[in-house]
Amino acid sequence: MSKKKIIHINQHVIRENTKTGRRKPVITCKTYNSNDYGNAVIIKDQFGNPVATVVYSPDKPLSCGARVWIETHNEIEIIKTNE
Repeated sequence: MSKKKIIHINQHVIRENTKTGRRKPVITCKTYNSNDYGNAVIIKDQFGNPVATVVYSPDKPLSCGARVWIETHNEIEIIKTNE
């Protein structure tokens, strides 16, 4: 079994990039022994096929204003929380 990975979006860097026009990486992929940074992450299945992509697009945000989102063609399941 492979190591657990946590994909973290750094909102402070998104704000900094928005103010300064820079393009510092906003996505961190964390494991127990490393942090890797980027502006996109491709999530793959056990066979190496892409199943989803985490996208940071500050110059072309979604119509709602989002600068970071996840894209997939796979089926998803929504888990609702009690509010």
